[in-house]
Amino acid sequence: MAHPILAAEHVAKHYPLKGAGFSRRQGRVLAVADVSLSVAAGEVFGLVGESGCGKSTLGRALLRLEDPTAGRVFFDGENIAAFDPPRLKQFRREAQIVYQDPYSSLNPRRKVGDLIAEPLDIHRVGAPAERRERVAWLLKVVGLLPEHGRRYPHEFSGGQRQRIVIARALALNPRLLLADEPVSALDVSIQAQVVNLLKELQTQFKLTYIFISHDLSLVEYICDRVAVMYLGRLVELASKQALYGEPIHPYTQALLSAAPVPDPKARKNRILLAGDVPSPIHPPSGCSFHPRCRERCDICSEQLPEFREISPSRFVACHRR
Repeated sequence: MAHPILAAEHVAKHYPLKGAGFSRRQGRVLAVADVSLSVAAGEVFGLVGESGCGKSTLGRALLRLEDPTAGRVFFDGENIAAFDPPRLKQFRREAQIVYQDPYSSLNPRRKVGDLIAEPLDIHRVGAPAERRERVAWLLKVVGLLPEHGRRYPHEFSGGQRQRIVIARALALNPRLLLADEPVSALDVSIQAQVVNLLKELQTQFKLTYIFISHDLSLVEYICDRVAVMYLGRLVELASKQALYGEPIHPYTQALLSAAPVPDPKARKNRILLAGDVPSPIHPPSGCSFHPRCRERCDICSEQLPEFREISPSRFVACHRR
């Protein structure tokens, strides 16, 4: 694998839980627990799992939008927690994020051109005329017209607004782009356009992507490697060919069996999981998946499985694998 542009070592994120009013309930929410991974320069790294499994929280911790409770994150070999303000500002130029809802991430009171130019203004990149020229160029790059910069966000469709968000994220020529459910708020026909745009931009800007999604077919299409997350922990990590061709962890198998296929005549052996996802406030002992696993044994409820490499570049956390 190429040199990692970003690496996480035993990252955890816990939120304190305090009771309100007469409630004395206290504790903590285990949003992310002991996650280790690395992202190679130039690859598209996918992170999948059910809603509430901690994908977005992990993404924010990787970009230091939230400080992890434990563990370390390295960018180009440097610990991002040790960045002083000038280095952190430089890191913000090198690592950008595209959020799920394009409308809520755009200020409705500002024109699109000003929104795209805002990163250039903050980092004082170029003269005002050069910034206007770059904004016009970025609008064309994402499939819009330069004159669209004079309009407000509410004058655009959802797909167009997401293109505006992508243009703003690219304004400073970042090296790493974290896309957090970037198309889940869009119509299916528009999703394909935005995903294809992201693929084109990766080549043009030489980007590295961390792509967070619960859409398994989308992840298979765009990603090189995929990590599967369950209740704050990684349970499997492999190339997309290995993961989709031969899933190993019981949760990955169930997740892929539930993914819809475009052929109405195709028959799938659906794996139905018992019960609901446990609460991150009171996670199960041992393996967090064991209450729903068809293959559980005694050790599963007693001991947490190690997330280990079972073959080159393939990791899994399961006692029976």
